[in-house]
Parts: sequence; C-alpha cells; structure tokens
Amino acid sequence: MSAFSPAARRNALAGLIVFHIIIIIASNYLVQLPMTLFGWQTTWGAFSFPFIFLATDLTVRLLGKGPARRVIARVMLPALLASYVVSVLFQDGGYRGLAALGEFNTFVGRIALGSFFAYALGQILDIQVFDRLRKLRQWWIAPVVSTLFGNLMDTFAFFSVAFWHSANPFMAEHWVEIASVDYAVKLSVSLILFVPLYGVLLNAILRRVQRPALA
Repeated sequence: MSAFSPAARRNALAGLIVFHIIIIIASNYLVQLPMTLFGWQTTWGAFSFPFIFLATDLTVRLLGKGPARRVIARVMLPALLASYVVSVLFQDGGYRGLAALGEFNTFVGRIALGSFFAYALGQILDIQVFDRLRKLRQWWIAPVVSTLFGNLMDTFAFFSVAFWHSANPFMAEHWVEIASVDYAVKLSVSLILFVPLYGVLLNAILRRVQRPALA
C-alpha cells in the first residue's frame, strides 16, 4: 500500500514476524493441554492460533501478497526451533528443566514438525484466497472465506502429522475428534471475534496512515 513509507513497511514486517513466532510458540504449548468444551475434547491452542490469521489478513490487505509471503518464509524455521525448545521445557504444563533438552523428544518433535507444515500450508492458502477476494466491495467476505479454508487446512494438517499414531495414547485415540472440535472453535472464535476485530483494526490503521496526507 503506497501510504506506507519504506521504513514503516520494514517495521510492520518485523513486528509481524515476531508476533507470528510468539503465537506459534504459545499455540504449540497450549495444544498439549486438553480441555472439554460442551462435552467435546479440544485443546487450549484453539483459542490462540486464530490471531495469526487476523495478522496475515491485515498484512495482505495493507501491504500486499508478497510481504505476507515473506513473513511466512522468515517465521517458519525460527518458530519450528523455538516451539520445540519451549514445548520440551514445559511439556504437559510443567517445567522439566534444561536437562530435558539433552535427549530428543519425539512427541514434542512431531508437534513442532506438524506446526511447521500446517503453518506453511494454512497461511499460503489463506493468503491466496484472501488476495483473490480482497477487492470485493463487502470487506468481510475476504477474511471470512480465507479463515474458513486456511484454518481447515492448518488444523487437520497439524493434528494428522502431530498425533496420528502418537506416543500419547489420549491424543492418538482422540485426535480426529479434537481436530474437528478445534476447527469448530477456531472458526467460531474467528467469525465472532476476529473478523469484527479485523474490521476495527483495518479502519483504525487506515485513519492513522491517511491522517498525515490530509494535514
């Protein structure tokens, strides 16, 4: 978007990269913590990961598809490594000490690898869908449809890689149910909270950017 100076674009992209990495680390930790929602099994990670789709959609809308792809490319490997370290140190919600890093943790490694593939696939699909729809007059169509497909790809790619035949008996048995509920929760949270929040943030950013030009 031409209203952004080169310095503002660089700062925005740097902030987005840090934000994505933080959300991925938090989500990979929270996905290890199961919870029951209305009688269905899910995890706390379902409530944190939609933040990434909100940030990605705003990036595509304001800066374009290319910068959004660059964010993904720069996030993937650091997020993979950081997610593994944090999830090993705090596996199942308890601190295990630095000694836990001395031996490769297959269970956590699969979570980190699943997150790596799911993030790449889900975000690329989200960007493609959003970019095709972002010029429609109805601003809400692009974030709704891209969230619908991006979250679907991300959720089932992640759970199938991370928990199919997992060493964790509970997750190995319930991963399809958990993935389905996780997707429903993510979609509900996104449509009820994040799509309206997207509209509010977009308008606020545009007003802030355009104000100097009008002065």
